[in-house]
Amino acid sequence: MRILSYLHQGRPSYGLRVDGGIVDLSRRLGPALNSARALIEQNAWARVAPLQHSAPDFGLDAVQLLPALPDPGTIVCIGLNYEEHRLETGRPKAEHPAIFLRIAESLQAHDAPLVIPRESEQFDFEGELAVVIGRRGRRITAEQALSHVCAYACFNDATVRDWQNHTHQFTPGKNFPGTGAFGPDLVTPDELPADGIVTLETRVNGQVMQHASTAQLIFSIPRLIAYVSTFMTLQPGDVIVTGTPGGVGAKRKPPLWLRDGDVVEVEISHVGLLRNRCVKED
Repeated sequence: MRILSYLHQGRPSYGLRVDGGIVDLSRRLGPALNSARALIEQNAWARVAPLQHSAPDFGLDAVQLLPALPDPGTIVCIGLNYEEHRLETGRPKAEHPAIFLRIAESLQAHDAPLVIPRESEQFDFEGELAVVIGRRGRRITAEQALSHVCAYACFNDATVRDWQNHTHQFTPGKNFPGTGAFGPDLVTPDELPADGIVTLETRVNGQVMQHASTAQLIFSIPRLIAYVSTFMTLQPGDVIVTGTPGGVGAKRKPPLWLRDGDVVEVEISHVGLLRNRCVKED
């Protein structure tokens, strides 16, 4: 199943993507299940499944998309989780994943503008796979981890590099408003191959910049869930963004910074295509 969040006639809602358009789940499921976050928190996927062959309530052109999960809980981002990216940054091997947090204000939807802050001339792309938690857990074992996942999505962890590099802490460069893209859909695990391995590709103006398989992750998704859930309780609606492959703009020679009008696409097999045009903040 593929779940979209959007504005329809100015009203926030969410729906199931079907052939020909969208089944509006807010209207079909009632006020107790009026958002994707409520669907996740109440684990009500069984009520959505019978609607997969329903006629759409309206077309995709009738809505303005929102981030795949507009009101996520904690957004946990993983750094340096592909060997090629670790090598291009010159960072040493680590026994544990590098972790930082994003805030919801930093998120944008598919086809919404990625905002290049006026304080920066070093805006960079980072295509990634996002994992959405569907079941609460603390100290989750790697063997149990995937049972806590309810969905996947494309993510562009775009980075304001000059602010990221102010110190050794990543947070300032990752949280300017409108700099991270998330969507277009939440995709349930049954849409992925049995082994869960997908291919990620990032393109800028149609040119391939990053290409990798999630089989190349240094810390696998189960290991990430186990590690993160050791120091915090994972809640339904939390998101883990699993890291970017090599090929980022900052490490190219010369560096390739995103400019006003550039189009960035993050495409992940079986998950979808996330596209955003960059706009320099006025």
